[in-house]
Amino acid sequence: MRIHHTAISTPNLERLAAFYRDVFGFACVREFGWPRGVAMINGVIGLPDCAAKAVMLRRDDAMLELFEFSHPAPARQSPDRPACDHGFTHICFLVDDVASEQARCEALGMRFHSKAQSTAELTFSYGRDPDGNVVELLRVHERDHPFAVSPR
Repeated sequence: MRIHHTAISTPNLERLAAFYRDVFGFACVREFGWPRGVAMINGVIGLPDCAAKAVMLRRDDAMLELFEFSHPAPARQSPDRPACDHGFTHICFLVDDVASEQARCEALGMRFHSKAQSTAELTFSYGRDPDGNVVELLRVHERDHPFAVSPR
């Protein structure tokens, strides 16, 4: 049918939720969590005796689910983890003007690997959220390009 949400684990739920709210316009639709010892959640997630707090964020029909696990203790990732490492590589936001959005995001504290790059078909840039997760800004130049989506 379609992708419902992307989930990100973070060491600081409030900070990361504020980042996606302030920089990309997401709004909180639900805060939730669970204590240690909830067998059903332990089984679904595959973590024995896990506990976390979480938030579901929404912008239009895109949703992000952010988790801050308190148990078991999560392993820290490097804020410069290479995008080629296995696992979550990036989340991409479609924008009208990559260079101006990059400047806006930089003014809000986001760091980027380079200035926006362009081909005949696309303009794009990779940056990092406060936890080091890669965030792509993308503009698709032609409506009939395979990567194009209907405007909202």
